[in-house]
Amino acid sequence: MIQKMHHTGFVVDDLERAAEFYVDGVGLEIQNRYERQGGPIEKVVGYVDAHLQIAILGIGGEHVLELIQYVNPPPGQRSTSERSVIGGSHLAFAVDDIQAMYEKLSSAGARTLNAPVAVAPGRTVCYLQDPDGNWIELLELREP
Repeated sequence: MIQKMHHTGFVVDDLERAAEFYVDGVGLEIQNRYERQGGPIEKVVGYVDAHLQIAILGIGGEHVLELIQYVNPPPGQRSTSERSVIGGSHLAFAVDDIQAMYEKLSSAGARTLNAPVAVAPGRTVCYLQDPDGNWIELLELREP
């Protein structure tokens, strides 16, 4: 039986750049950093001589964001930036001021899909991509 949601993981090209985006742009805090190399991690990810650099970020809740940079094997480029592909995913953040966060992340290097749009009374959303192409949704939820 599932106990709880634990984390979301994004593969990134440059761990330092990605961590900076999520700390300075989004406002997360680095909770832990570590490396995994050889041994058990090879079995987990399915690569011989696997070497990963990892940062765990959060804002005090139980669900955290795991950023993973593959040192070995080197990461390949994503074949498409389309959201409608099987396996496409995103991480959503509830925000107080969606327009301000949208502008902040755009200035921090996020690629935008749409400006914030009201999709229902009290619910405004937008999609962006972080510098590595991982999809982010911003949600502003207000009492209608």
